Amino acid sequence: MFPYPSGRIHMGHVRNYTIGDVFARYYRQQGFNVLHPIGWDSFGMPAENAAIKHGVHPKKWTYENIDYMRKELASLGLSFSQEREFATSDPLYTKFEQGFIIDMFERGLLYRKKGSLNWCPHDQTVLANEQVIEGRCWRCDTEVVQRDMYQYYLRISDYAQELLDDLASLEGLWPKQVLTMQENWIGRSSGLAFTLHFDESSRQKLGGAFEGFEVFTTRPDTIYGVTYAAIAPEHEIVSRLMESGALDDASVAAITAMKNTGAVDRQKHKQGVSLGVHVTHPLTKKRIPVWVANFVLMGYGSGAVMAVPAHDERDFDFAAQYGLDVVRVIAPLEGAAKEDTAFTDVGVLFDSGDFSGLRSDAAKEAVIAHFESQGLGKRVVNFRLKDWGLSRQRYWGAPMPFIHCPTCGIVPESKANLPVALPEDVQITGEGNPLDHHPTWKFCTCPKCGAAAQRETDTMDTFVQSSWYFLRYCSKERDVAFTPDELGYWMNVDHYIGGIEHAILHLLYARFFTKVLRDLGYVTCKEPFERLLTQGMVLKDGAKMSKSKGNTVDPDALIEKYGADTARLFILFAAPPTQELEWNDSAVEGAWRFLRRFAERSDMAYATQSIPLIDHGALSKNEQTARKKVYEALVRSQEVFTQRYTFNTMIAGVMEAMNALNDQSNSDVWTEGYWILLHIMEPIVPHLCWELSERLFTCKNLSSVTVREEVFVVDTITLGVSVNGKNRAEIEVGADEAQEAIIAKAKEAVARWIEGKEIHKEIVVPRKLVNLVIKG
Repeated sequence: MFPYPSGRIHMGHVRNYTIGDVFARYYRQQGFNVLHPIGWDSFGMPAENAAIKHGVHPKKWTYENIDYMRKELASLGLSFSQEREFATSDPLYTKFEQGFIIDMFERGLLYRKKGSLNWCPHDQTVLANEQVIEGRCWRCDTEVVQRDMYQYYLRISDYAQELLDDLASLEGLWPKQVLTMQENWIGRSSGLAFTLHFDESSRQKLGGAFEGFEVFTTRPDTIYGVTYAAIAPEHEIVSRLMESGALDDASVAAITAMKNTGAVDRQKHKQGVSLGVHVTHPLTKKRIPVWVANFVLMGYGSGAVMAVPAHDERDFDFAAQYGLDVVRVIAPLEGAAKEDTAFTDVGVLFDSGDFSGLRSDAAKEAVIAHFESQGLGKRVVNFRLKDWGLSRQRYWGAPMPFIHCPTCGIVPESKANLPVALPEDVQITGEGNPLDHHPTWKFCTCPKCGAAAQRETDTMDTFVQSSWYFLRYCSKERDVAFTPDELGYWMNVDHYIGGIEHAILHLLYARFFTKVLRDLGYVTCKEPFERLLTQGMVLKDGAKMSKSKGNTVDPDALIEKYGADTARLFILFAAPPTQELEWNDSAVEGAWRFLRRFAERSDMAYATQSIPLIDHGALSKNEQTARKKVYEALVRSQEVFTQRYTFNTMIAGVMEAMNALNDQSNSDVWTEGYWILLHIMEPIVPHLCWELSERLFTCKNLSSVTVREEVFVVDTITLGVSVNGKNRAEIEVGADEAQEAIIAKAKEAVARWIEGKEIHKEIVVPRKLVNLVIKG
């Protein structure tokens, strides 16, 4: 995942990009043509905030940061492509992106409407639901409020079922946690939708503007237990009552406060206001009061629910809080339900008309069938996932390529005029959108009728740029974003590496964008990323590194003191890549000492153009053990790269091999060992391995290496010998030695512990141990 050019790299960058570089170097060794690119996610609010704070233009701040961070990443020895780097704020990237957006608009996949939106007062911009974390802005942590305004939306909801279904193709390739998070965020639910009609007095109170409202339920089996209806604070019926003066000032104030509370926080503490209107139960014809409830969201279903407090915990708590009726209509299969809580398990219906006596799971289908046969309602599928709001009211982003014409309405800019570029002569004060205040930029002519018109001043959510950048990596063309041949050669992304915090933002949007571009005829793949590795955070003193906590480690200082290879070795050896990594200064020192010894002991190998040919059977036991450990490290490295990604165990295998090499002095074994160990370690510590490989082997060892199976064939094995379960000795036996001979050798080795004792049992565990059980 490409970085935001914030100005300096941090240890999270070091970990992420070292892991990617290790993969790239390994696959080059195996003879693959590897595309290992880097780019910059360069639009966004921090550049504007820097402009406000330091008086520097966002473009200048951004591209100076890119230049500095490029040098920092290069100092780590990261083998990025030198020909495919770009920033998403580059005019050429914006040109292609705006073209895609126009295509989506013309296909009906992008539309504009007015709605109640998440507004960050600090960043002065709209946020998508996914960007509101516990009621606060994901970037600046400011409390989010609701604001009614126009916004452009992408119809991601049209792809909800496909996004859900295609998660199955990623099982075993993506972390299960990410798949679960996406499944929950998409949130498919099946149930019954029907209309609750207002009684006559309520219709009059609403000025005849509404006959009723639609509700959705996943529990149609509880229909006879409905005692109230709840609608979202943003519902148009609520707005009508507020505007008409039908509600008192206290009720209006309470509803306004609900609307300005984020969706997550609204679920924490239940609040409600009685609207003083009633609807009629569709089956019993009883009057049902209508309430505003903060837990009902406009983004789910119709923004209204039927409430059954006897069989829904949320509805029960709300009813208890406001003294509303609780009517039980489902009994447990065994025993009795508790009176002080909702019964939500499978049970048997009672007091439910013709449905009484049915199990609740069967009754769901029966009730839906009845509603459909009587024309009262219908079966529907709902998704939690709602359309993606793209509009941002800020300067440093890709302009929306639309024009507002008083005659033609919203008109896309002509593709021949793309990109619609940002003006550079702007004043950024933090108050509103600078594009709105620019004296000339927004004034233009309509490309359709030629009349005077105005450009759209909204810019795009930066997640748009990160939703297709990986496709642009595949091409160096300047006339088109990419060609079918290029995408056919490179896509899908084989290994995608980044933090799990992107599970339901970037990763979901990128999957969606890929499917849209497929339907527009640009790509053929339906999923962008083959394998996903989510690396853990880097911690220090038990907490995530941050400047505010004073627990950061400067990568530049680390590289200056110990070198890039030490930083790379530590970051990969300290923990498996998917787990959190606790910073440890002494472990960094240990990594540096190991590399120093590794370099020094290379003097035991001699220069050669080919790997030595060794008669394994003629070697001593220590020499054979050393070869075996070297080849075990090679086999482990191949398994790590293709299966487990536990680079720490691979490095441990190399350290074990070095210890075994140190127990012998055969120069052929040392030379073969370094031929292989330098090959294994080159992706991890490339600078040292290339220098030593060049000196000893003119780098011929850095291509593919073959495992020699003879090193794993042993003539003798060592067995432990125990007496009554206590280890007493070791014996060396032939690999195919008979059990009687093995027992005889074992008795001889432990003679002093069994002398004069009766052996009750002789146990031989093949290739492991002998246990003699004695009496007395």
